[in-house]
Amino acid sequence: MKIMRSLSGAFLATALTAASLPAAAETQLTMYYPIAVGGPLTRVVDGLVADFQAEHPDIKVNAIYAGNYDDTRIRALSAIQSGDPAQLSVLFSIDVYDLIEQDLIVPFDAIVSTDEERAWLESFYPALMANGQVEGQTWGIPFQRSTIVLYYNKDAFAEAGLDPDAPPTTWDEMVEAGKALTGDGRFGLMVPSTGYPYWMFQAFAIQNGKELMNPDGTETYFDDPAVVEALQFWRDLAAEHGIMPAGTLEWGTLRQAFVQGQTAMMWHTTGNLTAVRNEAPFDFGVAMLPANVRPGSPTGGGNFYIFKGASDAERKAAVTFIRWITAPERAAAWSIATGYVGITPEAYETEALQAYAADFPQALVARDQLEVAVAELSTYEGGRVREALNNAVQAALTGSQTPDAALSAAQATADRLLRPYR
Repeated sequence: MKIMRSLSGAFLATALTAASLPAAAETQLTMYYPIAVGGPLTRVVDGLVADFQAEHPDIKVNAIYAGNYDDTRIRALSAIQSGDPAQLSVLFSIDVYDLIEQDLIVPFDAIVSTDEERAWLESFYPALMANGQVEGQTWGIPFQRSTIVLYYNKDAFAEAGLDPDAPPTTWDEMVEAGKALTGDGRFGLMVPSTGYPYWMFQAFAIQNGKELMNPDGTETYFDDPAVVEALQFWRDLAAEHGIMPAGTLEWGTLRQAFVQGQTAMMWHTTGNLTAVRNEAPFDFGVAMLPANVRPGSPTGGGNFYIFKGASDAERKAAVTFIRWITAPERAAAWSIATGYVGITPEAYETEALQAYAADFPQALVARDQLEVAVAELSTYEGGRVREALNNAVQAALTGSQTPDAALSAAQATADRLLRPYR
């Protein structure tokens, strides 16, 4: 009884002490995120946010789902301009120059303070950091990141007498395989040319040995002969080789065209990997994009940014959240759930991702392609520069302009826009 009375007294004293202390302050964070409301990825992000808040009850994250990357940028910046709080967002990695120029974001180097935090900044794949680091500072942290990969229908390969375990590795092989696969209402290859035509075109240009911009975001090389040749090859896939439909191909419906058997091969983001796995009624493979002069793909997708209007406490809380969600276990879970790239080598060392890759080796292709990947097209005046290139690509593919004329016009526009930044 004496022991019980002592314990009861201790519990009472603790309770009274706790009641007399002020409640722990809760830091509120508003995060704009580039996925559609109610989609399957919404539930994934909601689950991650709930797990974070269970571990960090002093930080509340309000995730606002705003549609695609462009919609998210518009909504986030509109909120900031109207005085609504917004501390962080996942936006296009290629938005970094515009966000810096508009003085909207802060570098992570100015927020992190410990050796552990600085080591975290160095833990990501260098190819993914290329779009987030400017003038020696880190402005964006990779999360929803991708490369372009080749999806191919193994059953269709076998039916056409092709080796289903030997996808094309060069442009010439891709054309020859495409010819064997085209017929009976099916095309051999489809490459999307709406949505992000500049991104797909950048892959062709890289494979032909030429990057589209300099590392400082102040020059482009759209009219370089190797770049013109790359656009001519893309056009010739339909106009000369007949393995792809003429005109433009929709980004948003291409995955359905692939899983429905309308094309035997497609170029698309690795962010579609899990969806294709769930939807395809046939055995499919994933491969690196075919090479010409060299192999390669641009990286793609989004980075975490912290807005300049956040208070010091909010900035620290935002870093806490971003460090937590990019930790190897969460990065692995995100990659498995979506198909996006695991953003650190450590993510691929987790038991979960190793087991997943053992059962589904297609999940490793995007990671392996990072060895030959380059930064996505990103410059100052980025939106208008990309629009000029998008228009050029589509003009050439629809036949309204020659590749040479279209790209010369795009380069003239880029020169005019970028001249003040040189």
